[in-house]
Amino acid sequence: MTHSVELTDIRKTFPGVVANDDVSLSVNKGEVHVILGENGAGKSTLMNILYGLYQPDGGTIRIDGEEKEFESPQDAINEGIGMIHQHFKLVGPMTITENIILGSEPKKSLGMSVDMETARREVKELSERYGFDINPEDAVEDVSVGVRQRVEILRALYRGADILILDEPTAVLTPDEIESLFVVFDELIEQGKTIIFITHKLDEVMSVADDISVLRDGKRITTIPAEEATNNRLAELMVGDEVLLELDRDPHPKGEELLRVDDLQIEGDDATLVDDVTLSVREGEVLGIAGVDGNGQTVLSDAIAGLIELDDGSVTFDGEDATEWGRNRLNDAGLSYIPPDRQEQGLVMNFDHGENVILGEQHTFPIGRRMRDDELAEEIVAEYDVKTSGVETSVKSLSGGNQQKLLVGRELERDPKLVIASNPTRGLDVGSIEFIHEQLLSARRNDRGVLLISSKLDELQQLSDRIAVIYEGEIIDTVDPETVTERELGLLMAGQELVTEETDSVSNENTLQAKRIEDENK
Repeated sequence: MTHSVELTDIRKTFPGVVANDDVSLSVNKGEVHVILGENGAGKSTLMNILYGLYQPDGGTIRIDGEEKEFESPQDAINEGIGMIHQHFKLVGPMTITENIILGSEPKKSLGMSVDMETARREVKELSERYGFDINPEDAVEDVSVGVRQRVEILRALYRGADILILDEPTAVLTPDEIESLFVVFDELIEQGKTIIFITHKLDEVMSVADDISVLRDGKRITTIPAEEATNNRLAELMVGDEVLLELDRDPHPKGEELLRVDDLQIEGDDATLVDDVTLSVREGEVLGIAGVDGNGQTVLSDAIAGLIELDDGSVTFDGEDATEWGRNRLNDAGLSYIPPDRQEQGLVMNFDHGENVILGEQHTFPIGRRMRDDELAEEIVAEYDVKTSGVETSVKSLSGGNQQKLLVGRELERDPKLVIASNPTRGLDVGSIEFIHEQLLSARRNDRGVLLISSKLDELQQLSDRIAVIYEGEIIDTVDPETVTERELGLLMAGQELVTEETDSVSNENTLQAKRIEDENK
């Protein structure tokens, strides 16, 4: 098998951090090579070196057997390497065609103007060759995230890429878009391309990989064929210890009611976003909220946490009417909130670690605050294994997963009476997910309440005492996680009643939709 890429003894250091510690690996031509590791393991740094964004402190790069030195991404592009980053680098108001040809525009009139007719034809031919369902004349800002990702891939292909690096490509995609992306992988491999796929998600690895390289603490631990891998083996290689992929949620007596929401209603500009929702959470209980993204979960959690006003209904917290309290008073009363968007709602990117870990409580420590900030940040960094070069640095220097761990640590270390956790493990690796799951169960054992909103059905079923299903802003049913199946949850999330002996069977279309939701969450 011919090697497209050979990296030998690649070393890269940043102040206080060895990101890549003499890493060597080979990528076979015409295959999908997955680079797997926890957040901060050195995956992205290694690929940024291959793409010319960083220069290594030592080691060699060979492309198709020839040694290369990349001083910039353009050098890598010239050698047939393209990289699709987690955060896309597209110009929203421009069309798909304009974005794809940007920097490589075909010319006419002696090179004085762009030949848009040729450009549109070439982009159309390229998209059809790889089976991409896009309209080249659409503005990028008007298309879905999945389509934008295809635009990034097409741009790399337009520039002649034979080796495609995708850095955490599924982090911002819906389950349907992830499935479509993997179909794209098949098309690319059939056309002779080589794919390097960076991820920390075990379920994705088994779906697409030919070979899997595991990185931990900046070192390559091993490379194994996908057919020899199992989730448990990969998890242990990533973390360096046994990982419990299945949690034991022991029975626990429920105490007094901590949270009660009655007839909560939130109106949007054109529609009702949350419609007469009633729910409760007791001491020592995890109430899960299941639903397809966009069915009112985020609005519901923001409203209960005091971030947006209710149009109707009431919120009772710890026996008091908290409908008008607002976020600060709820926080002081013992309601912690892990929001779904860490960068927009949870953290201030330009603040350092210490400033971020006291957000919401800064008014409580007017004297000696700086020292307390840093001490608390150091405690959370150690307890939650946040990989950082120092608590005095801004959180924008952290990887997304490490930002999430800092945020979760802040909210759980406040010893709250109730935690609202909205997708608390989104973007985390398997070891961090296990740790945070255990922290939520520990809160339950200590008679705290947890309102868990998650798009992961396995997470909901493992952690919840009850699961409420939300559809188009309404709670349509509450089920027992011990007895409900993923198929039944999928039906409810699609707005369908469960099939019982007393009801007719659902249509084939609805059954297929439920099966799709089940498959997406495996």
